[in-house]
Amino acid sequence: MSTPEYEVWNGLAVRRPDDVRMISGGRVPLSWQMAKRVGHVDRLMNRTLPADFPDPVERGGAGDVLAVLALSESIRRDLNARRAGDIREAILLGATWSEVAAAIDTTPDEARAILRDWTERQHGLYQIDAEPGETQRLVVEEDRHAAVLALLELADDQRTEAGEHG
Repeated sequence: MSTPEYEVWNGLAVRRPDDVRMISGGRVPLSWQMAKRVGHVDRLMNRTLPADFPDPVERGGAGDVLAVLALSESIRRDLNARRAGDIREAILLGATWSEVAAAIDTTPDEARAILRDWTERQHGLYQIDAEPGETQRLVVEEDRHAAVLALLELADDQRTEAGEHG
């Protein structure tokens, strides 16, 4: 891959999770973050090679460890931010709450709580001012919110209709 964004990203020194940003300010794809992390880990692993290793190798240092830590935290945050959306998609595609819970090593009720918290936060974002001191929700968002709330009502081993047919 060789886009201007990727070239800038490759040259960027990462020392904090907040350093993981595109030129545009958006999030860096997880695959790019992982590739950069692997490069730092490889250099650190080269430190274990004997001093007389026959091939030229780049040995890691403190900057590599700091980059690994910062990238690991950024990746963890990104995965956590996507978790509820992934849960929603799994249920929509026919997974049961029991299966989702097993996949994230929790109980069905705890998995539901993750999705419920996410949908309530999303629902709060989609408000518009109607009159001073009053807010009104967008109709499309009301429908989406109701659809997610319906998913929360499924029994632990019940599949959505999409899952029953697909």
